[in-house]
Amino acid sequence: MKMTLRWFGSKYDSVTLKQIRQIPGCVGVITTLYDTKPGEIWSTEAIKEMKREVEAAGLEVSGIESVNIHDDIKIGLPTRDLYIANYIKTLENLANEGIDLVCYNFMPVFDWTRSNLAKMRADGSTVLSYDQELIDKIDPTKMFEQIDSNSNGFIMPGWEPERLARVKELFELYKDVNEEKLFENLVYFLKKIMPTCEKLGMKMAIHQDDPAWSVYGLPRVINNKKNIQRMLDAVPVMNNGLTLCTGSLGSNPDNDIPDMIRSFKGRIHFAHLRNIKHLAPGKFDEAAHLSSDGSLDMFEIMKALYDIGMEGPIRPDHGRMIWDEVAMPGYGLYDRALGATYLNGLWEAIDKSSK
Repeated sequence: MKMTLRWFGSKYDSVTLKQIRQIPGCVGVITTLYDTKPGEIWSTEAIKEMKREVEAAGLEVSGIESVNIHDDIKIGLPTRDLYIANYIKTLENLANEGIDLVCYNFMPVFDWTRSNLAKMRADGSTVLSYDQELIDKIDPTKMFEQIDSNSNGFIMPGWEPERLARVKELFELYKDVNEEKLFENLVYFLKKIMPTCEKLGMKMAIHQDDPAWSVYGLPRVINNKKNIQRMLDAVPVMNNGLTLCTGSLGSNPDNDIPDMIRSFKGRIHFAHLRNIKHLAPGKFDEAAHLSSDGSLDMFEIMKALYDIGMEGPIRPDHGRMIWDEVAMPGYGLYDRALGATYLNGLWEAIDKSSK
């Protein structure tokens, strides 16, 4: 595996490439072009400039997270073929610069959702938190305002600013899209792009829904073993794979993550590794990566990845905000660096004990 860190670019991120370079064992970053909108074609010049900046710091661009998918594709509107053609052109431009991994999701309207971006813990750190009872009390058209209110002034990943004025419109557009229709639209998209992905050697890695259940009645289809396997079987091309996210899957304690990792051997192109603490049904806090700090057994998760011969990038996912750092919630330097070191230590121990 390759240890990486997500980086939001010098314009948006409080964490610098110089700092990331100093994390032991971290060889690259997972990044994107944050000034692009869903549906736009990424220019070769912008990709080259992003890559030059990362490589000048002694790191590699290990993958893109994300090339966001236009809502017209998810809804299945007549305009979707235009946006799919644009998406394919972006994949071609990325591949021409030696980038062969794209993480994406197929969640309607909202990306990952939380009810609190800075919940105070007993140790004085703050974490991202989800409470379904609180979510149910929030007007979904005000969700962006809720998120922005305690984001430390940073743009939250997956919450595109251009959606601020379109939430009501998007809910109306999605009103006839149930889970089956959303799944059909995902398969349509994948079948359209896979011939190009196979030609380019581009690995598409879908991220699981977060949390792993419907929010505000919106359909979600990539949230458990059965649904994920159905998607992989519908488009049985090795380039069609997963970003295995332990936090997203782990939001539902019924998901057996080590079993899923072993079941999806060969189709896991990328992994997000984080821990969460289950508090009650529909209620969880994020935690430090250490197994004992949350409800997930990170040793067993890393061992499963080792057992399947995981060679792609992994990254520590959301961390606590610790040591008075002010950064994008979940994406500060300190706790993610601790997480990377911990995960590297688990991998080393598993590797040495297996020989």
